[in-house]
Amino acid sequence: MAIVQTARPVALDSETLEQFRSTLRGELLQPNDDGYNAARTIWNGMIDKRPALIVQPAGVADVISAVNFAREHDLLLAIKSGGHNVAGNALCDGGLVLDMSSMRAVRIDPLTRTAYVEGGAQWGDVDHEAAAFNLATTGGVVSTTGVAGLTLGGGIGWLNAKFGASCDNVLAYDIVLANGSYVRASADEHQDLFWALKGGGGNFGVVTGFLFQMHPFDGQVLAGARFYPLEQARDVLEFYRGFTANTSNDVIVYCANWINPATGTYATAIAFCHAGGLEAAEREMAPVRQFGDAELDIISPMPYTAWQQAFNPLNPHGRNYYWKALLFTDLTDDILDIVAEHGAQRPTVTSFAIFEQFGGAYSQPGKTEMAFWPREARFQLVISGSWDDPDLQGPCTAWARGLHDALAPHALNGRNLNFTVVEHDERTNRIRGAFGDNYDRLVQIKTKYDPSNLFRVNNNIPPAV
Repeated sequence: MAIVQTARPVALDSETLEQFRSTLRGELLQPNDDGYNAARTIWNGMIDKRPALIVQPAGVADVISAVNFAREHDLLLAIKSGGHNVAGNALCDGGLVLDMSSMRAVRIDPLTRTAYVEGGAQWGDVDHEAAAFNLATTGGVVSTTGVAGLTLGGGIGWLNAKFGASCDNVLAYDIVLANGSYVRASADEHQDLFWALKGGGGNFGVVTGFLFQMHPFDGQVLAGARFYPLEQARDVLEFYRGFTANTSNDVIVYCANWINPATGTYATAIAFCHAGGLEAAEREMAPVRQFGDAELDIISPMPYTAWQQAFNPLNPHGRNYYWKALLFTDLTDDILDIVAEHGAQRPTVTSFAIFEQFGGAYSQPGKTEMAFWPREARFQLVISGSWDDPDLQGPCTAWARGLHDALAPHALNGRNLNFTVVEHDERTNRIRGAFGDNYDRLVQIKTKYDPSNLFRVNNNIPPAV
């Protein structure tokens, strides 16, 4: 069979493949095998890539074998963890995909308040196990998001003001490097790699396990959303700007041009999660609950694990998504005007533009304390053109780009790369800008640990060599 890396085919005979298969405890899938099409599918339905080989490792030994095989045979290598990947970097055409979905174990140690999480786990797995011990840490806002992809890119969620970004809570990474060696990166071992993995993405190896610091948490939140008619978007955004100026570290508030889930119609909404106790939450969030004449109010006390799954139906697996994202320190009148205007022009009711709030513990680390850079931002706007009808791809991507380009002059230079589809012609500048003054140090660490750039199907930081 022929496996393509860029334009050059690499021939692998059946004997070579069978020998490789014999080194694995997990599965090796080829295009005609049962399970291949499911394994090459990710959350974003617009991504359609066909790897020549898919390895589903049963453990670290399989990961080492797959990395060595890809390196020795000069194969393009992609890493799929949770598969909740908007840009499609979890897959590749013609190469080898390491599908970590069989490695989803989560082990909680209530005495040390830590969680060891395997590299294929999703955030719903972590939330479920941690809740049994009244513990939590910051995870994604959609429970099917992969722990690895979100955390290696920084990691934001409903608890970021209370506990910091996901990467802030990692105590150690177990990782298979490009040369096939297996190391632990922590504050005591491979400190340079530990620094780089806190936000530097999948550039440095395959993380097979994360050790997270967990935090005491009773698991109860006041959460939900209030939905307003779309024509009130500018007034809702104005209220949002004022209210978020003085919120506590117990709450994160979003504001979106969105869909009313009860009617399936265009709407604007304020959503929040308050994790500071129900009595305090009712006091602090009273202005939100009293603002305006909402079409729908779905705010109530609930388990945190339930709120973590509330966004799943609005972001279903297999829908087509095209994302852009921008960071802001302040929401000026011009920004609010542009968002309200473009929000009224959404080509589909499933498309959205949503402000996410940052602050508190998230904002405390210094810019060079770890690779993850954009700490001065107070808000991120995530822009999602999303569609089910293939004929709507053009209008949806054009709308997302149009809103992004209109807001770009008002935004920070940095980016949160987990939320952005980076066009090929702007990749170098966008990725360099995302890491700011940390970029040159990341190049040095990449050169040390992956000088041949084996791990390049990602938001790539090329080595110097």
